[in-house]
Amino acid sequence: MIKSRFAVIGLGRFGGKIARQLARRGAEVVAIDDAEERVEALKEEVALAITLDATDLKALKSFKIDEMDAVVVAIGENFEALVLTVVNLLELKIKRIIARAGSAHQKLILEKLGVMETLSPEEEVGILVAERLIHPSVKTFLQLPDGYEIAEINAPKKIWNKTIADIEFESSFNLTLITVKRLFEIDKKGKIEKERHLLGVVLPSTIIYENDEIIVMGKEIDIERFIEVNN
Repeated sequence: MIKSRFAVIGLGRFGGKIARQLARRGAEVVAIDDAEERVEALKEEVALAITLDATDLKALKSFKIDEMDAVVVAIGENFEALVLTVVNLLELKIKRIIARAGSAHQKLILEKLGVMETLSPEEEVGILVAERLIHPSVKTFLQLPDGYEIAEINAPKKIWNKTIADIEFESSFNLTLITVKRLFEIDKKGKIEKERHLLGVVLPSTIIYENDEIIVMGKEIDIERFIEVNN
């Protein structure tokens, strides 16, 4: 399997946690900050730690940041620097940018720039961000003891239009399917709105559709294998 490559710009408490967790998950991580002491604190834990001003377009180009699978901009104390960094990344046509937004106003500005993936202070859990980066199909997950986790996953392509019995979650993947979250059209005072709702207890005959999200429990390695085999 090809190792994922990520850059994390801004190595404060939040950015440092994301960089460390990505590295622990086996990703190749380039950690970037303009403060040398933050870079030094991470250099033994990531593939490459660089003291660099990310608002400098030429400096970013020199480290081939355009070859990354995704870049996380976790600058928290200086929104102007964050915006300038994002503009540089957009200029370099980075395929996936995730930026920290400290408020609804900052989120709106980032979306106007073209950044559709933002992190709010309420979501600042480095381990969850790392999971989203490595497996974009994972919506949320909960770590359990002994290496188990519960994960909410976009239904991968190869299980669309199959019944739960056909998929064989337990015998083929060592996973327990807890339930399915499905998109429904709800009539709200004459206005049709789309909402996701749990199906509750599902049957072996329940069919998984393209827009479904499935909630499974199992070992981290088995969930990863399920995603890779069925995408």
